[in-house]
Amino acid sequence: MESDLIKQLLLDQKETFNRKKSLIERDLDLTPFLKTRQVVVITGVRRCGKSVLLFLIKQKLELTEEHYCYVNFDDERLIPETAILEQIYLAHIELYKIEPVFFFDEIQNVPNWEKFVNRVHEKGLKVYVTGSNANLLSSEIATSLTGRNKTITLFPFSFTEYMRFKEKSSDFSRMTSTQISLIQSEFQEYMKLGGFPLVVEENDLELVNHYFQDILYRDIIARYRISQVNELKHIAIYLASNTGKLFSFSTLQAVSGVKSTNSVKSYLDYLEQSYLFFYLKKFDYSLKKQILNSRKVYVIDPAFCNRLGFHFSENKGRILETIIFLQLLRLKQEAFYYSGKKECDFIVQKGLNVTQAIQVVYELNDINVRREVEGLMEALTTYGLEKGVLITADNQLKSGVIPDQIEVILAWKWLIINSFS
Repeated sequence: MESDLIKQLLLDQKETFNRKKSLIERDLDLTPFLKTRQVVVITGVRRCGKSVLLFLIKQKLELTEEHYCYVNFDDERLIPETAILEQIYLAHIELYKIEPVFFFDEIQNVPNWEKFVNRVHEKGLKVYVTGSNANLLSSEIATSLTGRNKTITLFPFSFTEYMRFKEKSSDFSRMTSTQISLIQSEFQEYMKLGGFPLVVEENDLELVNHYFQDILYRDIIARYRISQVNELKHIAIYLASNTGKLFSFSTLQAVSGVKSTNSVKSYLDYLEQSYLFFYLKKFDYSLKKQILNSRKVYVIDPAFCNRLGFHFSENKGRILETIIFLQLLRLKQEAFYYSGKKECDFIVQKGLNVTQAIQVVYELNDINVRREVEGLMEALTTYGLEKGVLITADNQLKSGVIPDQIEVILAWKWLIINSFS
């Protein structure tokens, strides 16, 4: 590209970057990422707020116009070739006569980007990059940036971030009954809308359809040159409709028409690498058995359940379970599901030990309390745990007896207590 065109593009993109709005503090401690000399890599699903987080970092670093270079490689005017990075660097120097801090958005679109980043990093320049594909970034980092990077995995808004975005207090320690009712109402809305920033801001679930198409076509189909597009789509829609459920390769083959099990496995890998779905293993001390056992699937955000899967009223329980699972991911907890004679939704392992058992049910009532308690108690007994947690969105229990080992807690309260804020 010609130097003048690149300069114009840099100025245009910087103007767009500086118009970023909806700046809220995420449930992250950014201090280590501001002070580090390492390359900072921000990964996560499309539209979850990575670009806004870059802008927030830029603000916290107190960088003036000439001291940073921002480029979004989703811009169709940019030719996605390795040489463009050096051209961008030189264009910035010509414009401002000063070395910049680099902010590169959707860097995975540029082949061999890590070599350029490694070179400028060795010169002592700070670099922040974002990307929407876990495998691509991790493999490239492994080749050139091993030990030289710090990673942030960003998700759509958690419930506390959602409340902060809507300028609503989530400090329930000094709230009236009316204020607590408002939190409960907001949580119901969060279960429907999810946490994609623009979806929340515009109260528009239609956007989720566009996000779904973007992820499939830009992050998977184009990147991996998939020819059988409908096969991938059918699998993705089936998984979104069955969040919180066990799945099998044979079922996915049946719903999609895919003949090869290996093809199904590849599709599942691509969907996971794009952060659209996560797979939960059954806990077993044997890693071989963990691999062989059936897995559960969870979608990245409740909005996908409500738009692509089922109507909200059809299965609030699986949406709630998905929200709790995603919060465990945000907390970097190593979670599994438990299945013995009874079942427990989540157990958490730390090191070699199981440290938590969590059961999730949308409405806890006199009819289902025995089932939920027995599954949780079996997990506690199996792993020698003293306490377990039963999370519910609606506690309608009137006469059922809860053992002393079990804490019953409302979902919105658990999410607030178990946030980073």
